[in-house]
Amino acid sequence: MRIAAPFFLCLFFLMCGALAADPIPTPRPIYFATGSTKGTVGGHVLRGERALYTITAAAGQTMTVTITAPEGNAAFQIYLPGTTIARDNDGILEFKGTALPGAGETDDATRWSGRLPQRGTYLIVVGGTRGNAGYTMDVKIE
Repeated sequence: MRIAAPFFLCLFFLMCGALAADPIPTPRPIYFATGSTKGTVGGHVLRGERALYTITAAAGQTMTVTITAPEGNAAFQIYLPGTTIARDNDGILEFKGTALPGAGETDDATRWSGRLPQRGTYLIVVGGTRGNAGYTMDVKIE
């Protein structure tokens, strides 16, 4: 019986660690090659997860974002500078800020183009629309 108490105590601490919230991921910046106005990123997102990117631009510049997925199941959102990232009580990422029109959470955007309203660092959030998603995303700023 003496072994049981330490075993269950250890099991309890392991379970508590497994229940701890995942850290908030750090967005990856999108860089362009010297002299270029566009760049490409890509990867995979598991169902329910998000890939986060940032891009810095000036007010009035035109940005075009296009995402392609072999199974047609990836989409993105674009948020204005100043957007913050947190986790809700269920551990799901939430974005506190304003999305660009046509590139919001319910838009399932796969292509967006428009003039940027302000200078700063924009947040691009990629997710799957159904299941896991592999994707390639092109970003152009002029």
